[in-house]
Amino acid sequence: MAAKKIRWYIRAQLGVLLLPLGLCLVGEAISRRTLQVMAVLVKAPPTGPWFWYGTLGLICVTAGVGLMVESGLLSGYPRQAR
Repeated sequence: MAAKKIRWYIRAQLGVLLLPLGLCLVGEAISRRTLQVMAVLVKAPPTGPWFWYGTLGLICVTAGVGLMVESGLLSGYPRQAR
């Protein structure tokens, strides 16, 4: 039973950590894309791979929300059977 609680806790915490990580990556992608558009207007070198930052960010957001919902709403805190 203890292994089930530890597994539940790790999955819940992983979801809580993945959500803000994904939001930060999406924000970074947005800022890089904005800088890239501005660099084209002033004929400066490109800023970097904004597409992959955004893609990875959206994957992290989706995985984080999924893990949080699965661990909290569907299964809840693992309790002992009566």
